[in-house]
Amino acid sequence: MKTLALRIYLTVVAVLLVFALVSGWLAQHNIEHERAQTQSIAAWNERAAAWAELIENSLPPLESPRDMQALVFLDWADRLRIPMALDDPAGQRIATSQLLIERLQRRPELIERMQTTRLSDGRTLWVLRPPFSRLRSAPDADGPPPDASGPSMRPPNMPPAPPRIEPWLGPLSWLMPPWLAQGLPAFLLSLILLFMAVAVGAWPVVNRLTRRLKALRRGVQVFGAGDLAHRVAVEGADEVAALAHSFNEAAQQVQDLVTANRSLLANASHELRSPLARLKMAVSLMDELPPERISQMKAEINQDIRELDALVEEVLLASRLDVRTDLQRSSVDLMGLVTEEAQRVGAQVDIQPDAQLQNVQGDERLLRRAVRNLLENARRYGGPDVLLELSISRGQVLIAVNDRGPGVPPDQRERIFEPFYRMPGHAEHAGGVGLGLSLVRQIAQRHGGQVICGAREGGGSRFMITLPL
Repeated sequence: MKTLALRIYLTVVAVLLVFALVSGWLAQHNIEHERAQTQSIAAWNERAAAWAELIENSLPPLESPRDMQALVFLDWADRLRIPMALDDPAGQRIATSQLLIERLQRRPELIERMQTTRLSDGRTLWVLRPPFSRLRSAPDADGPPPDASGPSMRPPNMPPAPPRIEPWLGPLSWLMPPWLAQGLPAFLLSLILLFMAVAVGAWPVVNRLTRRLKALRRGVQVFGAGDLAHRVAVEGADEVAALAHSFNEAAQQVQDLVTANRSLLANASHELRSPLARLKMAVSLMDELPPERISQMKAEINQDIRELDALVEEVLLASRLDVRTDLQRSSVDLMGLVTEEAQRVGAQVDIQPDAQLQNVQGDERLLRRAVRNLLENARRYGGPDVLLELSISRGQVLIAVNDRGPGVPPDQRERIFEPFYRMPGHAEHAGGVGLGLSLVRQIAQRHGGQVICGAREGGGSRFMITLPL
């Protein structure tokens, strides 16, 4: 599952689907329960009426001796194998079948399931419903059900209590009022219980979806508290994982920027000490020097001031490049730019024909600074034989500055682009503070290119800037 939005959507749909399916099942179950109970009532009433009619037609008349009525009744009870009893119109017991007596002796609570049927001559037939029936007679408001051996306490003119439906929430009826365990209240209660169960069951799912967001929030808080090395775990392949990955990248960039600024500040402070110390010493010696040395001292002071000015300018430019990620791009005439900078230091220029009409989108001031730094670096360490080449190579613009100096050892060709790094043997008096090549790399990277250092054929160094067209 690739997106958090899809996971949340599917979770909501699944919860609604479960709720709808279970609600539909409960509604259907309630309807089927009501229908089954109604059909059972109708079927039982029909059977009870049929038995009553059969027994009434088989019994001796009401005026016959009670013993004869009891004998015929018990004979039919044995034939039908039905637990039942017979009362006269006055409610006095005529006979009770042996099967009813045995069942009531084993389970006295079955007396609540006795159903009555009034015969046409006034006699009353008591029948025990089968054990599989879910119907139950309503409790007698005026007295208990008939005893298996004695006379009935029911008034002779009171009609038999109709059977009622067993509650479909019968197993829970002992926990709630009877009216709440059947019909519409029972259905609504089931929906409420289902809603609570779905709500409780959905919480772990939703909490799992937001667990990584909480972890990401804690990571941001830890990072914001100053732990720049803290990173968050990247789990999954959705928006949260992408956000965690972006946070880690941003945190790494912030950490690198802070580290670079601290290093830049420390190195700049170190580089400022030397010219400042020379200036302080020169000023203190000015009054003691002979006149012929004062002009030379002024020249040294001006050189130190220029060095300080160049250092401050390069430090400020490096800081701006670290902060700014966007450039004010425009069409830059590289052919004119490299020609002007080469003439400034007296370098030769070799422009390939296919590069004469090619312009690059970029910041002209920064590109000019990069070319100038390479040319001045080549003039300072490589002597007067400096060649600048402009060509098109593999769909990119190539600016190459070649010199005939001692060259750069292979193990130093990457380190020379680090801020304030000087190769062994390059003293401070040689000029430069070690920021020139670092600025060249930053400018090239801001333009989507790169700069590398190689060896020139015949000896010397070759610095190459590649820029996309």
